[in-house]
Amino acid sequence: MKHLSTFLLAFLFGLCSNSALAQEATPAWQPNPEHSVILEEIASAIGPSALENINNAEQIFCYQITNRPENYTGYTIDGMAIVGFCGIINKELQTMITSELFMNPDNIVFDVTENCIIRPKVMLRFVRGVDFTDVLLSSPCHAFAIFYGGKVNAFNAKPAAQIIDALINPLIKGKVDFASPALFNQLLPIGVAQTEEQKQLLNKKNEPIRNWIKAQEEEENNAPKGWNKLKMKK
Repeated sequence: MKHLSTFLLAFLFGLCSNSALAQEATPAWQPNPEHSVILEEIASAIGPSALENINNAEQIFCYQITNRPENYTGYTIDGMAIVGFCGIINKELQTMITSELFMNPDNIVFDVTENCIIRPKVMLRFVRGVDFTDVLLSSPCHAFAIFYGGKVNAFNAKPAAQIIDALINPLIKGKVDFASPALFNQLLPIGVAQTEEQKQLLNKKNEPIRNWIKAQEEEENNAPKGWNKLKMKK
């Protein structure tokens, strides 16, 4: 896809605002009826169970993530450090994500390797019952990776760069600190402090990751720019 409609971008930013919690959707974007099934290359790579979670997710939780620091002991998801919780994806945005990233052949390049480093930004957890499939979004190396059952499949989504950025940026902007729901005796896996006591506990536990993120950002800003080769899954 060489050009992304400004209507689609407006739709994305509208749905992603306020931590992507449920809200009224703009009618600017409608799913393409030709893009109604997850692409065979993706389906065969991830398997039927992971596919079922994506197709029939009951909830999608959003987490901001980053590469796990050395000696890190904080909360993780698929081996990466959780920086924050960025919302519950509503149905309209869920439809857009599955249609544009998993069903639209124009937005994925198969059998082509990009010379770039995956930078984990956002993890979307597609939950169905007690099972789940995780989808990592990467930028500026535009790709997504699907985690299920200890396996990961990465896909080159360079043609969908504008879509991925339009998702990531407002989701991260609206994130809040994350802590273990079990710590708060909460049922939903969102880890958002609801009382002053929980907020104080959360601030104390998140001090190490905040300090590390600040140091990482300073290091990346001062580091020479370079690229490594990532082999994308076929």
